[in-house]
Amino acid sequence: MTFKARYEHMRDDWGIPHLRADDALALAYGQGHATALDRAWQLEFDRHRVQGTTAAFLGEEAVDWDRFARQSRLDDTAQRCFRTLEPETAAWVTAYTDGVNAALAEGASQAPEFTAMGLAPGTWRPWTPLGVWLATHILFAGFPTKIWRDEVARLLGEEAIGLFATDGPGTTGSNGWLVEGERTATGAPIIAGDPHRYIEDPGVYQQIRLACPEFDVVGLAVPGVPGIAHFAHTGGVAWAITNAMADYQDLYREQLRRTGDGRVEALGPDGWRPAAAHTETIDVAGAAPVTVEIIETDRGPVIAGGPQEPSAPSDRRDMVETAGDDDQNPQHAAQPFGSVQTLSLRQLPRVTGELGFDALPALLRARTVADVDAALDRWVEPVNVVLAADTSGATLYRVAGYVPRRPYVNSLRPVPAWESVHGWRAGRAPTPRKRIEGLAVMANERGLAAPLGVEFAPPHRADRIGELLATSTDWTATDMAAIHTDTLLASAGPLLGLLAAAPGLSPDAVRLRDRLLTWDRHMDAASTDASLYAAVRAHVVHRLAAHPSLAPLVGPGRPARPGAYPGLFLPWLAALPRIGFALEFLLDGGPVPHGERIAMVAAAAESIARSLAEPHKSGPGPWASAHQLVTWQALPGTAGSSAAPASAGLAGDHDCVLSTSSTPGITHHSTRGPAARYVWDLARREDSLWIVPLGASGVPGDAHHRDQLPLWVEGALVPVTTDWNLLHRTEEKTPMSPAPAALPPARRTPLHEQKIDGFGTIVLVPVHPATDLDLLYSWVTEERARFWGMGQESREQVLETYEFLDSLATHHALLAVRDGVPVALFQTYDPAADPVGECYEVRRGDYGVHLLIAPHRGAVPEPGFTGALLSVLIAYVFSDPANLRVVVEPDVSNEKALTRMLRAGFVLGPEIDKPEKRARLAFLSREAAAAKG
Repeated sequence: MTFKARYEHMRDDWGIPHLRADDALALAYGQGHATALDRAWQLEFDRHRVQGTTAAFLGEEAVDWDRFARQSRLDDTAQRCFRTLEPETAAWVTAYTDGVNAALAEGASQAPEFTAMGLAPGTWRPWTPLGVWLATHILFAGFPTKIWRDEVARLLGEEAIGLFATDGPGTTGSNGWLVEGERTATGAPIIAGDPHRYIEDPGVYQQIRLACPEFDVVGLAVPGVPGIAHFAHTGGVAWAITNAMADYQDLYREQLRRTGDGRVEALGPDGWRPAAAHTETIDVAGAAPVTVEIIETDRGPVIAGGPQEPSAPSDRRDMVETAGDDDQNPQHAAQPFGSVQTLSLRQLPRVTGELGFDALPALLRARTVADVDAALDRWVEPVNVVLAADTSGATLYRVAGYVPRRPYVNSLRPVPAWESVHGWRAGRAPTPRKRIEGLAVMANERGLAAPLGVEFAPPHRADRIGELLATSTDWTATDMAAIHTDTLLASAGPLLGLLAAAPGLSPDAVRLRDRLLTWDRHMDAASTDASLYAAVRAHVVHRLAAHPSLAPLVGPGRPARPGAYPGLFLPWLAALPRIGFALEFLLDGGPVPHGERIAMVAAAAESIARSLAEPHKSGPGPWASAHQLVTWQALPGTAGSSAAPASAGLAGDHDCVLSTSSTPGITHHSTRGPAARYVWDLARREDSLWIVPLGASGVPGDAHHRDQLPLWVEGALVPVTTDWNLLHRTEEKTPMSPAPAALPPARRTPLHEQKIDGFGTIVLVPVHPATDLDLLYSWVTEERARFWGMGQESREQVLETYEFLDSLATHHALLAVRDGVPVALFQTYDPAADPVGECYEVRRGDYGVHLLIAPHRGAVPEPGFTGALLSVLIAYVFSDPANLRVVVEPDVSNEKALTRMLRAGFVLGPEIDKPEKRARLAFLSREAAAAKG
């Protein structure tokens, strides 16, 4: 794709990119281009995450993720979602990836990670941004928590599930608030907040400005994804989100069996049905490759466990009888103790092909709250609570996203795949909304989104923000830093209450108790009392974990029995962090008797007091000396130490508004915190403020790589620059050039790979029109390809045809490559979006195909050649569960093709008249293909 418009790339004093172009497509290209210059390694790492190829350079530690990425079909789901985009959105996303591809080589030349790993940047496909979004958010709703609840019920009983009904690893801490004009100094609304995530280097959010004649937006983008989804100010309207804590993914407990001919079947409500299955190989740096079987049932991809072999029990009755005592519990009935759990994941993008990307361009063009509201009606995943306001004073407070309708038990734990009651129903659950009266707060609490979820964050942050905002009716943008950095730890109450009630303490412990009871409960960076409290808290967590009522969760192999679940899910199944995060509730009630809770807290105080009384002990240091920021890097040490500089000691704690989360009982270090802070002023956008933890650049050694860190630690913000005259020109691209030449077919990332004994390995790869033109032209213009209808086309016309196909979300051209040699052209299309759809009644799940075999190279045709290729193409089509029937329409005079179709199991349909030919329809159902084997 080539753009004639000018793309200006400018930066402010903090190195934040400000991009300007003549139209939205050129601007999307510019955003991709600028991001690749600043974040080349981050982009390429994310592309490998989507494809499940990170172990090829990171080694064995990355195998768990790669296995999950492939089993959950991330890249394939991204392609499916790309095909459903509106054509304008698909072109916009493609422009972004063209920009990425054009700048990746230059960006990589500045990134030491590429040299360290010996990697060269690859090629982004149009759907890669959708894959990045999926990979970023697939664990966001925390579906492994359902496994945790299942294990808690098994080990402690059903009544114990609610003991840990608080946020799991890395899902909460975000804040957002809106103050209406009646409470501000300017009379216009202010929106502020801070999304909390793992603090990554480079950061997960990118400060950016995108401007063209249609819009001018500042906000926080996700590198690798075009537009600005979550936090933005368009000049007329601003919006922000927090995680709604909704439950919108289901885990199904599957029964799989392998038939005598090697196929896989899954037990569903209608009995045993074929499951799609194939194998893939994960290359591992420094170790042997790992083979992974990819299985997908009618519920979704299998992400844990696998099929029983033919000799194993093969019907449901046999399965249940092997479960022993567990058969009294329907949740465990078909899963004997100690067995590997077989689970499939059902999520909206995989089921419907919808991801919500059509909302992104609409959000950029939004001028009013009504525009934002309408755009968010298209939103799918993740499910968010949204606050928005515009310059007229209008406001919005709603949930956005798609939550499927299904039984409540689906939200709690894995459910049996063979029981029809657990299926999804038509439509989506209503998304709540509420009128704002003066102010509104969102902090992952059980509030507006309560009907859509199970577990929410404690109310402390939301309550504290509301309490602070109520103290004034004269708020300004600069005042909001005081809200961002509030350190009151309301959740300390239960522990301190038990400490106050502890009898018979030693003199040293009494002094410690009195000191903590007079503490203001603020986790300030300089506070030694905060350090003292954290030390006592850690001891209490360990004592609770050792109590007989909870010890079954913490014993060897509990609750994560060896081999029972993928290693990727173990953070959700680690008992000690769960106990630490639920400490407030476990000390306020739960299975440990009140007197024993007091004794635990007293024993912890005595232990800490004795330690402090030892000779040469100077007492606890300031909280910031222990509460250090630890940033995450894909390659620690390549771009400096994996830990932030020593000056990055932090204030705050898990339940503070300044939610810099440590893990009580494990470490005082913080790996999560505000991944950005923002203040959107609707009176004057230029008075808005923002900050990120490190800097705008992802290039180590760049002046803007970590220049915002000291201000971020202090809680300060930097101004949002909107005056173009105050910016520094970086570079200007005019006209924009096309992306670099594509790789030859044999080196492209395959969309499908299949080995046929005695024939070879066939891979299907996308056609790159310009690169493949010589090959395409030579094939389609041969006399033997007369039925293809392009025999009289010029090279320019062939190129134009395939470039047009490449621009469509509904039509695709692929090359079949046999052992490195292209051997066929395979085109697919959505009949409903093709002229053929006007000639017959299109069914849901119909998928059209065309096949052109390359000229054979031998003296005589190779027997079985066409049949082998056709079997691969059919397997590829039906690897997508959404495809239920293959549709072909060969020329009525092409008897050879019609005979081949009948031999493959196709059923002939009516003859139809198309502008270029009279054709005969033929159909192959999924069931007929399975019967043919």
